[in-house]
Amino acid sequence: MKILVASNNAKKLAELERILREADVAGVELIPLNQAPAYEEPVEDGRTFADNALIKARAGARETGLVCIADDSGLAVEELGGMPGVLSARWSGRHGDDTANNTLLLGQMAHVPDGRRSCAFVSVCALVTPAGEEYVAEGRWEGTLLREPVGDNGFGYDPLFLPADEIAAGRSSAQLSPEEKNSVSHRGKALAQLVGDIRRLAGQEAATAAPGA
Repeated sequence: MKILVASNNAKKLAELERILREADVAGVELIPLNQAPAYEEPVEDGRTFADNALIKARAGARETGLVCIADDSGLAVEELGGMPGVLSARWSGRHGDDTANNTLLLGQMAHVPDGRRSCAFVSVCALVTPAGEEYVAEGRWEGTLLREPVGDNGFGYDPLFLPADEIAAGRSSAQLSPEEKNSVSHRGKALAQLVGDIRRLAGQEAATAAPGA
């Protein structure tokens, strides 16, 4: 079964590939957005992560005829009322400029004491089939906002995020290995909840395609 991943972010694709491999899900081929038939990407104008994930997944399934998985995620800082939230990727005004986004957030939180720097990465993943079946899962990763970037792995706000999990052992998200991050991260938690649905859909397609089916 081919699944369109509604993103050109190679690291997101690799994360899903690892999760499916570790779960022994067979018969699934992940197709990145840039290898799918071209279509006009929808405007992500939802008010929540779930809204935006469904907007992207529905468009992908509708336009390509493939099962489509999409996510919307971001950092929710308690002191800022849950922001940057759905604006995380463009917090500085320039979409995808990690350095500018991190610099702005650090500046906004510069005078906030350590006891009020709680935050969480939130990810909502949506899986939509061409027939209209929809599955949505949310994952949260609790932690604390650091005062300067630490680590070279990951992307986005990873260098600013100190996970609360014991496995992190005082390391930032950007210092964790991909395997460690998958085991505790927000996107990993959300994707893991969809593994059963992906396995079932792949099995149904395989059964339909089998001789004599």
